[in-house]
Amino acid sequence: MGVRVASSRRAVRAVLLAVSLAAASAAFSSEVERIPIIDAPPGTPALGGGLRIGTGPYLGDEVDVDLVPLYLYEGRFLFAHGTEFGAHLFRNDTFSVSALARYRFTSLDPEDDVLLAGLEEREQTIDGGVEVQWRGEWGELSGDWVTDLRNRHEGEEFNFTYRYRWDVGSWMFSPFVTMTLQDDDLTGYYYGVSEEEATPERLAYDPGNARNFSWGVNAWYQLTDHVFLFGNAGFEALDSPIRNSPIVEEDLLASAFVGAGYLFGNVHKPTHRPAERAHEWSWRVNAGYAAKENIFPYLMVGKWDRSDKANTDIAGLTVGKLLKGGPRVDFYGKLALFRHFEHEYQDDFWNYTGYVMAMGKGYLPWSDKLAFRYGIGFGVSYAESVPAVEQIKQAERDRNTSHLLNYLEFQADFPLERISESRLVRNCFTGVTVVHRSGIFGSADILGEVSGGSDWVTLHLECLR
Repeated sequence: MGVRVASSRRAVRAVLLAVSLAAASAAFSSEVERIPIIDAPPGTPALGGGLRIGTGPYLGDEVDVDLVPLYLYEGRFLFAHGTEFGAHLFRNDTFSVSALARYRFTSLDPEDDVLLAGLEEREQTIDGGVEVQWRGEWGELSGDWVTDLRNRHEGEEFNFTYRYRWDVGSWMFSPFVTMTLQDDDLTGYYYGVSEEEATPERLAYDPGNARNFSWGVNAWYQLTDHVFLFGNAGFEALDSPIRNSPIVEEDLLASAFVGAGYLFGNVHKPTHRPAERAHEWSWRVNAGYAAKENIFPYLMVGKWDRSDKANTDIAGLTVGKLLKGGPRVDFYGKLALFRHFEHEYQDDFWNYTGYVMAMGKGYLPWSDKLAFRYGIGFGVSYAESVPAVEQIKQAERDRNTSHLLNYLEFQADFPLERISESRLVRNCFTGVTVVHRSGIFGSADILGEVSGGSDWVTLHLECLR
């Protein structure tokens, strides 16, 4: 089942994408999509969701509304700001240099309007590059350069932004203005018309370089100790090389991004990691098979039958870093590398996953001895090939698939110290891990508007060091 797709060029692009994610329609300003974590201790993870609302530039475009899952984190090295992820290469109180990956939502579907018939599809992509920021009492200046990580537009973009922040009680307001420079490869892909696409009513067109301007404001409100609300709004004025394209109708684009999130841990105190756990890492190996049922509620209650759609297996290595530690709950940031064994259907392939894990702990009665752990993880998963079970299930319902999907994990285990006194198993655990990929009911454009997913049941060994 499926087409065998395993070229070295594609593998290199997948690795670049996964590394960038570990370091993500209407055309939205990247500043409108940015959701930094405000005034939380370093290392605080947060999860949430938002609605993107905006106008597109193309003929026949209407107001677009889209759900975006949010994975937020601001650590010493890694960060995640909504649809932007990356790693700090250098940072102090006034200056920083970061590597980043940013989701580009711009796309064109020729089926959206009769006036677009005959055009090739323009796809969304993920750009990666470098950002420099300079901060002071006067505000913040930033500049970034990005290029296409998935070889779709194959162009380059420069962004130069100034923003200022005002704090009013539990509110934060941050207006911004941005100048964006796009090269002819990028504008040609999204706004050009090739000779093959040209008609007597739609002449061939090459936009060339473009310079766009955008402005707006980001707002944040701390509703409770852990719950925050945000609302961002902005406008983007398109340069004449884009405005003059025969497939472009709008020259001023309006956009908004509104939603909420939850900050984990005690956000009013510094990150709590006992001295003996300050440098705690975890590693885990697990292996198992594709499951018949969904993670909720069936796999959670022990219905672990093998899938009758595709007889495939999975094995993985996961590395985690303790973000916050406590007597009852620990929070980890985790990166997982899974290998899918699907030679009966397609070539075996890799799956790259990043997520936050909340790990609860249970103790023996009237003691401080750990009896078991249970955890829920939430993040993103990128598979080099769409797993066979997803291809089959989606084809049966005539629905689309996506390499990038939401990731959910359930883990339950017990310490090996309960059955052995060997020093080799100290701080080691064994149990069950359930791996789940899905598109959040087809509501997220960033996840390919996929409705459905796949699950695997695995056994694991995890050790803390």
